[in-house]
Amino acid sequence: MTEMINQEQFENVIAGEERVVVKISADWCPDCKRMDFFIGSVLEDLESFPFYELNKDEYPEVAEKYDVMGIPSLLVFQNGEKIGHLHSANAKTPDEVSEFLSQYFNAVSA
Repeated sequence: MTEMINQEQFENVIAGEERVVVKISADWCPDCKRMDFFIGSVLEDLESFPFYELNKDEYPEVAEKYDVMGIPSLLVFQNGEKIGHLHSANAKTPDEVSEFLSQYFNAVSA
């Protein structure tokens, strides 16, 4: 996971043709920390894709623009458009996160 360093980087990352995931979180968020414990194993089961993290407290305008009301939230972007959004209420377990990401990225063949 790559941490976003500024607004310009965010805009460049989401503008591409390749699908990317941006996790919106905050340092103080216990659910965000819980997701950190299992996200690695979820990602292992899916094809490789760009995965970024953006701190909601540092970039509140991004959270507002993309209707992030709770954290952690996972947003999928392609061509500058948000094509998927896993709200915090549905991002509590590895299965919920895996099911969401599988809609946008293929499972790795065993």
